[in-house]
Amino acid sequence: MFFSQAGARARTWEASPSEHKKWVEVFKACDEDNKGYLSREDFKVAVVMLFGYKPSKIEADSVMSSVNPNISGILLEEFLNVIRKKREAQLYRNEIRHIFTAFDRHYRGYLTLEDFQKAFKQVAPKLPERIILEVFSS
Repeated sequence: MFFSQAGARARTWEASPSEHKKWVEVFKACDEDNKGYLSREDFKVAVVMLFGYKPSKIEADSVMSSVNPNISGILLEEFLNVIRKKREAQLYRNEIRHIFTAFDRHYRGYLTLEDFQKAFKQVAPKLPERIILEVFSS
């Protein structure tokens, strides 16, 4: 999906000035006719430039349906907000992947109860075993 559950937890991440500048430059580059907004196709090109993949029809529809209906596209501020959320979700997924990899000591792509128990013994040695079992079985 275009937006993940990144909003499910409080995030304080903000784009660095250089990252923000890059997003504005991509917006301007994709707004070839200087319309002041990105059309659906312009938006897709911008996502390719920033994230390296072409967004699906569902992703593009989701973004375009959330913008001002009186304008034929997405304005800079709306674009920056969408890209910030997308980047935040990407960082959140990377954080989850990193944590999972730390738990998956044998690089199997899944966690056993033993993997889970060993990991929690290192990071939370006083956590009761029943809590670990409850979390694992959830």
